[in-house]
Amino acid sequence: MKDEKETPPGRKLDLLHISIHGLIRGENMELGRDPDTGGQCLYAFELVKALSRHERVRRVSLLTRRVFDPKISDDYSKASEALADNAEIIRIEAGPRRYLRKEVIWRHLDAFIDGTLAYLRREKRVPDVIHAHYADAGYVGRQLAAVLGCPFVFTGHSLGRVKRQRLIEGGVEPEEMETRYNLAARIEAEELSLDAASMVCTSTRQEVNEQYALYDQHSENRMRVIPPGVDLTRFDGSGDPEISASIDAKLAPYLRDPSKPAVLTIARADERKNLPGLVRAFAGNAWLRENANLIVIGGNRDTLEKLPPPTRKVWNELLRAFDDADLYGVAAYPKHHKSPEVAGLYRWAAERKGVFVNPAFTEPFGLTLLEAAAAGMPLVATHDGGPRDIIANCQNGTLIDPLDDKAMGDAIAAILSDPEKWRELSETGQEEVRRHYSWGAHVNTYLKELSGILPPQPVVRGSKSRGALVERERWVVMDLPPRIEEEPRELLEKWHGLFNEKDLGFGIATGLSFDEAWEVIHRCGMPEPGFVISGLGAEIRYGETGVLDERWRNQIGARWDRDGVIRTLADVPGLNMQKEKFQHRFKVSYLMDSKQATGRLSLQRQLRESGVSAKVIVTARAFVDVIPTRSGKDVALRYLQNRWGIDAERIYYFGTYGNDIAAVRGRNLSALAGDADRVLRQLHERPRLYHARGKGLTGFFEGLDHYDFLEGAKPPKPHEIEVAGEEDVPAIELHP
Repeated sequence: MKDEKETPPGRKLDLLHISIHGLIRGENMELGRDPDTGGQCLYAFELVKALSRHERVRRVSLLTRRVFDPKISDDYSKASEALADNAEIIRIEAGPRRYLRKEVIWRHLDAFIDGTLAYLRREKRVPDVIHAHYADAGYVGRQLAAVLGCPFVFTGHSLGRVKRQRLIEGGVEPEEMETRYNLAARIEAEELSLDAASMVCTSTRQEVNEQYALYDQHSENRMRVIPPGVDLTRFDGSGDPEISASIDAKLAPYLRDPSKPAVLTIARADERKNLPGLVRAFAGNAWLRENANLIVIGGNRDTLEKLPPPTRKVWNELLRAFDDADLYGVAAYPKHHKSPEVAGLYRWAAERKGVFVNPAFTEPFGLTLLEAAAAGMPLVATHDGGPRDIIANCQNGTLIDPLDDKAMGDAIAAILSDPEKWRELSETGQEEVRRHYSWGAHVNTYLKELSGILPPQPVVRGSKSRGALVERERWVVMDLPPRIEEEPRELLEKWHGLFNEKDLGFGIATGLSFDEAWEVIHRCGMPEPGFVISGLGAEIRYGETGVLDERWRNQIGARWDRDGVIRTLADVPGLNMQKEKFQHRFKVSYLMDSKQATGRLSLQRQLRESGVSAKVIVTARAFVDVIPTRSGKDVALRYLQNRWGIDAERIYYFGTYGNDIAAVRGRNLSALAGDADRVLRQLHERPRLYHARGKGLTGFFEGLDHYDFLEGAKPPKPHEIEVAGEEDVPAIELHP
C-alpha cells in the first residue's frame, strides 16, 4: 500500500543514499555489533525502504562499503542486495577487503568515489539527488554531486565538533583525541559538506541551534528539521513466541525475580552513551534496588579481549560498576542478541511495567526512544538533542541531566512507583509516537522538502560538445611544466614522442586561462592536448579550437557567489587581487604575501562565516584562487572520466603544484615531481601515489617507468592494497 501522498505532483525520482561505515544488510541488522553499527545505519536503511514505498520514487539505492572478511558474514561481500522492486543496497569496494573502523576509512574515500562513478556509468544512471549520512559519506557525496551535477543533501547524524567538546569536558588529551578519532579530518569533511549541501536534514531544532551552529558554514535557510521515523509495524500484535522464549532464556540467569519492573537501556558500549552512569543511578536508589531490575543491552561481545579498545574500556567500567554496587540478581547484561529480538526486548520490559532510559551525554537522534514508546514504555532520557523533541511531542517521560546520577535514579523510580502515572505515559506515548514519527509522515515531509531544491527539469545530458574528445586508450594529465624551457632537448623530444602513439592522449589541468595555456603550449612547442582544464576547473575545452564543454559550465556555478567572495576578502591583509586577465567568471585570483596573510584555512573560515560557499586553493604559498565548491582539478578530471567513459586506472597524473593535491588521491595512477610544492611532498606514499626523485620531466618519466604505464601494466586492484600498520597511519589531510 502506498504512503499517503502529500508532496506536490512531480516526476518520478531516482535517489541515492550513502552510508559508508558500519555493517548494513537487508535482514537481521547487527545493531550494536560494534561502535560503527548503530542508529545511523538503521535510520538510513529504514529511510530507503520507506522511500521505496512512495509513489513519487522510481528508484532508491543505499550505497555502503563492500567487505570481504572471514570475521563477519558473507552478506556484506555481496555487490548488491534487493530490498524491493525499486530499492537495493549497493556495496562499493574501497581500500582493503577487510572490515575497517570508521576512523581509518578516510584514506580510502577517494577510491569509494571512483568506484561509485564506475558503478553509475555501468548503470547509465544519474540520480536526481545524492543524500549522504555522516561526515565520511559527506566527503564522498558532495564530490559525486559535483561531478554529476545533481543536488546534494547532508545529514551529519553525530557531529565532530560536538564530540570534541564532550571529550575535552571528559578530560581527554588533544593528542589522544586525534589519534583515536581523527576529529580534524572529520570536522573538515563536515565543513566541506555544509559548504556544498543544498539541504541539511536534522531531526531536532536543538541540532540546528546548538550543534550545527558550532560550524563556520551554518546556514539556517538550508536547515530542515524532519522528525525521524520508526518502523512501528514491529510493535503490532503480541510478538513471536519463540523470540519471547529466547529473551526469557537470556535474562533469567541474571535475575532472582524476572517479574519485577524493568529499567531497560539499549545502546552501543560507547563513552558517549553513559551506560556506567545509568548503573550508578540505579545502584544509588534504594527503591530501585529493592523493586526493579536493570537490563543493559550494550551490543554483542564474545570476550573482552576481542572488543575494540574504546568498547572494551566501557565494558570494563560497566562490569566494575555492577560488581562494586553488588547488583547481582537484579541486573542483566547478556552478551548476545539478534536484531529480531530488539522489538521483543521492548515488549518484555513493557509487559513488566518497565521504563526505558537513554542516559547519553549527547543524543542527536534517539531512535531507541521512539521504538520504546511504540512498545508502550515510558521514557527517561538525557536533556540533549533528539530526546527533547521526542518527549515534548510524545508527552511520555522525563528529561534528566545525564551527569546527575541521583536525579536520574529518582526520575526512574517516580514513574515505576506510580502505576497510574505509568499507564498514562504508556498510552499517551503509543498514540503520539504513531502520530508524529511514522515513516509515512517522515517520507512525505522529506519529499516535500526535496521538491524545493530539485532543478525544474532533470539534468540535461546533451550539449554541443558531444563527441569533442577523441577516444584514447590511456591518458597522461598534468599541469604546464614549470621551467619547461630549461629542460634538456633529449627529454623534450622524448616527451613529444610519447604522443605519437595513437592510443595515448594528453590532457592539461592548469590554473591558467585557456588562452594563456595555449600561448604557453605554442610558444614551447608542446604536444597538442586533447582537453584543457583551465582556471583550476573554471572551464573544460577540447582541442586547439577550444570547444567549450557546456554541460560542465552549466553545472559548476551551483551556489557560487563571486561578488560575495570579493566582498568578504576585500580587506584581508597581505591579499591583493591579481590583474583582470587572471580572473574568470568562476575564479577569483589573488597574490598573497605569506608574511602578512593568515593562510588557507583562515581564508576558508572567513568565507564560510560570511555564508559564501567556495574553495580556497593556495599554490606555492604565493597564489590564492577562490573557486566554486563544484570546481577544482580533481572534480573536473572525474567529470571527464565519467562523461567520456575513461577508466581512472588508465590515467597517469603528474603532480607539481599544490593545487594538484586533490587530483592525486583517486584511483588514477599519480606521481609527484621531486621538486613539487611542499604540500604535495608531505603526502603519504601509497600504491597509486609515487614520489619521484627526479625534478621536472625527469620525475615525469620516472613515474611512467614506475607504473610501466606505456606497457599497459595493470595497476593494483583495490582489494590488493593493504597499508602496513594502517591503524597508525594518519588520516588524509582534507583539502577542498
